[in-house]
Amino acid sequence: MIDLSTLLTILTMALVTYATRVSGYLLLRNRVLSARMRRMLEAIPGCVLIAVIAPAFATQNIANLLALALTLLLASRCSFVVTVVGSIVLTALLRYVFSL
Repeated sequence: MIDLSTLLTILTMALVTYATRVSGYLLLRNRVLSARMRRMLEAIPGCVLIAVIAPAFATQNIANLLALALTLLLASRCSFVVTVVGSIVLTALLRYVFSL
């Protein structure tokens, strides 16, 4: 059974996520955005993702560094799904191999 505090935390995070998405729509629905502003808003998700993920790779753990390099290679040559699944499998495999 799930703990009540865990359930409330998950629900609160979902509500906050939904509120930020809806507020963006409500604030910008009647505005005409310039091409520059549109490009900036389209770049934000990638910037946030990099800001969250990058610190994990500021490490000297060889498995993580190899996984990052292989993920970048996959991303440059394969589809999104192949990149995600491949990077998860490669990271797990490399962490297992280098922990022996």
